[in-house]
Amino acid sequence: MGFKPLANRVLIQRAPEVTTTASGIILPGTAKEKPQQGQVIAVGPDALDEGINEGDTVIFGKYGGTEITLDDQELLILTSDDILGILQ
Repeated sequence: MGFKPLANRVLIQRAPEVTTTASGIILPGTAKEKPQQGQVIAVGPDALDEGINEGDTVIFGKYGGTEITLDDQELLILTSDDILGILQ
């Protein structure tokens, strides 16, 4: 993939969507919420200064970012301000 985010932007691949509940109920596509967690694929230079690195698993706001498709993958571009935290 040939994508390098600029400034404080971060490229994220969302975590896989859950299709069943803990009790085994299968959710239809319209009832599913997109995950608010994902893995950082690429980082802009200003986001590196804020401690966000490639490979980090992050939590981000529900309505933030811009969805794009690169190499048949659904990805999300966020600013570092939209990232709420890094999972350890």
